[in-house]
Amino acid sequence: MVLDVRPRVLMQQDNELYGTIDYWNSRYAEEREEDRFEWFKSYDELSKLIDNYLSKDARICMLGCGNSSRRKISEKKNSFFFLCLSKDMYDAGFHKITNIDFSQILIDRMRSQHTENCPEMTWIQGDVRHLPFADSSFDAAIDKGTMDALMCAKGDVWDPPKEVVENCKMEVDEVARILKPGGIFLYITFGQPHFRKPHLQRPGIWSVEVIELGDMFHYYFYVMRKNIDPHP
Repeated sequence: MVLDVRPRVLMQQDNELYGTIDYWNSRYAEEREEDRFEWFKSYDELSKLIDNYLSKDARICMLGCGNSSRRKISEKKNSFFFLCLSKDMYDAGFHKITNIDFSQILIDRMRSQHTENCPEMTWIQGDVRHLPFADSSFDAAIDKGTMDALMCAKGDVWDPPKEVVENCKMEVDEVARILKPGGIFLYITFGQPHFRKPHLQRPGIWSVEVIELGDMFHYYFYVMRKNIDPHP
């Protein structure tokens, strides 16, 4: 997940667009190299936590995979190879990754760049609120800032609009549905627990563990493990 690094006054005007497919298709189609910025933690910074919760053979759903980093592949042509958390994880041995993203433009680009080197990884255009997967089909799901985009709407953060509450509920309910009993949901965000836990809590399905990261600027690593015998 990549967020704008434009002046804050401009960002505030566009925030609510982060939850729309038109915004992301336009963003990825027009994106310049200087517009890109890794807002959240990289895999190198998260690897110890991810490795602690996930096995290398886990089937993983990457929610809103994005293209949050880049690597230069040609000094002569000034060409770049677009990466993301799932690519870094694949290189670390996590091969059963299914990437889903709102933008078909992004999915086509990432599939084209990574199919040869990551043959076991798949790329699917879709909506995290309506996941196109069978019940209990994944061992893990990872959201690195995607739910935050669903929260970008005008209103009081202490009393979010009904649309925000419903969108977040739909994503979390879908994650709970596609996870196998014992499956793990990892959510990486800058959102503080008093803002995020109400959206994540599912009594009888899982409890929410919060790990704080960072020094001056804090990030949060939320961990939800689906009960072996979940009940409403």
